[in-house]
Amino acid sequence: MNQSKSHLAAFLSVIFCILFSISCKKNQDQTTTPPQSITEEADGSYPYKLLSTYAFFEGKISQLSPAGSLTYYEPASSLFTDYASKSRFIQVPSGKKIQMQKGNLTFPIGTILIKNFFYPKQKEDPNGEKQIIETRLLIFGEKGWEAWPYIWNEEQTEAYLKVVGGQQEITITNPQGKEQVINYIIPNKNQCKTCHNQDEVLSPIGVQVKHLNHDSQGKNQLISWSEKGILEGFASPTDYPALINYEDENQGLELRAMAYLDINCSHCHRAEGPASTSGLFLTYDERDPMKLGINKTPVAAGVGAGSHTFDVVPGKPDESILIHRMNSTAVGVAMPELGRTTIHHEGVELIREWVRSLR
Repeated sequence: MNQSKSHLAAFLSVIFCILFSISCKKNQDQTTTPPQSITEEADGSYPYKLLSTYAFFEGKISQLSPAGSLTYYEPASSLFTDYASKSRFIQVPSGKKIQMQKGNLTFPIGTILIKNFFYPKQKEDPNGEKQIIETRLLIFGEKGWEAWPYIWNEEQTEAYLKVVGGQQEITITNPQGKEQVINYIIPNKNQCKTCHNQDEVLSPIGVQVKHLNHDSQGKNQLISWSEKGILEGFASPTDYPALINYEDENQGLELRAMAYLDINCSHCHRAEGPASTSGLFLTYDERDPMKLGINKTPVAAGVGAGSHTFDVVPGKPDESILIHRMNSTAVGVAMPELGRTTIHHEGVELIREWVRSLR
């Protein structure tokens, strides 16, 4: 009798485990796989659940062909994001204009910034078919900017709002021609403010004047915006600062290094950023050696400093904390803290070369 009860208990235990596993799998699928039957109307109540509801793109959505309401833009230098390619667009409400005020761009309510992250399916054809991973929106409303992440499905037919973010394992061919597996992380809504932070207010990064004041598609972008009727108050490109493309080897080493540090680091390391208390300011126009970390001890680097003493040691990149943190993926050491899970070897070498040149 006891043996029968024991067998029954074991049988019931197995059944319970099977049912529990099925339930967990079902719940997991519900949280990771978006329902395919979502329908919604474009009523202006942002955010929408589906990227397609915004009608940003014409034809096959995965082609990312912009509708007439969008304007393409690109910063002079691009933030490194695990070797992902990007396309960026801005949508300004009909009849409204961006204003140039005291050297800054002021956006009308209803402005939307669209940033697509993707990898070319064929390395030899970067403009061909894409594997789109995510689309991030910044929408300017009555209460300021808000960030909304959208994750694309495997079929590349839709992207779904996922405020919790996500991650995907992706295999790419890196610039050295080697196959590389990337654990691509899509930040959640709250993490967006970690980088998009100006005086504790969520703010765009790549649409600052210094990033846009350069030629794209054959013409200065801000002049093009003015001619299109979405920008007012921009006089001449020479009246405003302008970054260079850090990948342009025809430019000087110092300018290239500062452009790289600006786009990759200065969203935190500036007077208005969350790392202002570090005293390390890495904006394009910074020239104070101490603020650039030269022979400067860190304020609170902790384990991030490794065995090193100074942020930047002139002529000695391997003794510089800046290089140590850029050349790591370890939590608590890697900088930037978000936005990459791999080392940008080309960027590290650029900053190495700059540090070697310092005297």
